[in-house]
Amino acid sequence: MNKSGLFNEFPEVTAKQWKQKIQMDLKGADYNEALVWESLEGINVKPFYHQEDLENIPTFSLSKDHSWSVGQSIYAGDAEKANTKAKEVLNKGAESLIFTIPKEEIDVEALLSGIKLEEIQLYFHFDFLALEPIKKLVSLLKEKNGKAHLNLDIIGHLAKDGNWYHNLEKDHEIFDELVHLGTSDVSILGVDISQYQNAGANMVQQLAYGLAHANEYLNHVSSSAVEKSFPVTFTVAVGGNYFFEIAKLRALRWLWNSLTSEYGIKSECKILAFPSKRNKTLYDYNVNMLRTTSECMSAVLGVADTVCNLPYDGLYHKDNEFGERIARNQLLLLKEESYLGEASQIAAGSYYIESLTHQLAEKALALFKQLEKGGGFLDGLKKGTIQQKIKENAEKEQELFDEGKIVSLGTNKYQNPADRMKDNLELYPFVKTKARKTIIEPIIEKRLAEGSEQKRLNDE
Repeated sequence: MNKSGLFNEFPEVTAKQWKQKIQMDLKGADYNEALVWESLEGINVKPFYHQEDLENIPTFSLSKDHSWSVGQSIYAGDAEKANTKAKEVLNKGAESLIFTIPKEEIDVEALLSGIKLEEIQLYFHFDFLALEPIKKLVSLLKEKNGKAHLNLDIIGHLAKDGNWYHNLEKDHEIFDELVHLGTSDVSILGVDISQYQNAGANMVQQLAYGLAHANEYLNHVSSSAVEKSFPVTFTVAVGGNYFFEIAKLRALRWLWNSLTSEYGIKSECKILAFPSKRNKTLYDYNVNMLRTTSECMSAVLGVADTVCNLPYDGLYHKDNEFGERIARNQLLLLKEESYLGEASQIAAGSYYIESLTHQLAEKALALFKQLEKGGGFLDGLKKGTIQQKIKENAEKEQELFDEGKIVSLGTNKYQNPADRMKDNLELYPFVKTKARKTIIEPIIEKRLAEGSEQKRLNDE
């Protein structure tokens, strides 16, 4: 810290002096055993951080004019209904729209009618891969000067589903044609990292697998084909480890910039963030509002571009206006009443967060290099090594949850025995198992509370 004014009266205190004072106050207890703890990522977290922790390491930086938008998810099974809903939520504070398109026959003109495409940031998720309807959408967006992210992710679909949309050859053929349609305003490619977090991967794994996942696309598409520009949107799930999650998003942007610089590509990294599903609960469901508030704050301070909240009752209720309104208003409260509208620099210079960012990035880069040396991301999926590593970490988390070391209020601690949920379930809130043939083992999302919740439902 630069000494000036009032601070001239105080002598500088080194990290060694702080540690000696803490050791004295411990009265003989071991400093490391009493105060240093190890995260699931293998990072030793100290009780305090000092300017000396940042010596000789680069720090994360971002443009000072960076801002974030309030997102709203909309299922577009019916184009006209989705359009009506889109215009309603825009009038109620939403600033970005995330459309899920379930079928090829969607009328994109009806879907986007009356929306100021040049002003609203749009995101799309397609449950299919087809050339003509997506080309039609891109053409409309370009004609209307729209800004959009199509999030085409054939590898992400393979990882989640276990199969290609069609087959390897056809998927890549369609992908190759569509990726050339991208511009600075219409981004074609997406990388879904959220599925790794929701399946139980730790943060180093999420970053490394996300980077290797994206690197498969960089390897596939030559830099000349994308004219030295390759914009990518990362979809990220944000968990409850507040400071670590801030550092995770910062590390992701840092890693992506490092990777693309090796290819000589100028590539903007956009981050679409959602709260994690993994720690959400069926019982005492109102606590989910507190969890998502913390997670959305991490996303904002971690410099996400768009944050889309999850309704507190989304596990067991179908889409409903009240749950979505509360979720949206949580973000509006953070932006308008908590003054987090321009939050890109709030975490800058924090010794703890800068140190975590660097450590997560370094560990993720080491794992990424190991994965690439072993054949790359797709090869790891085919061999099942990535799925196995995620399972191993998920089992560690599950064990800690079952022992109460990972606390979930209202579920594995301070339960309300009067809670009854069996008659309130409009949706099935657990992993769905269905025997089918796949070419790889899919990465399956699972919440920590599922086992205990099923037992409670059976006991009601």
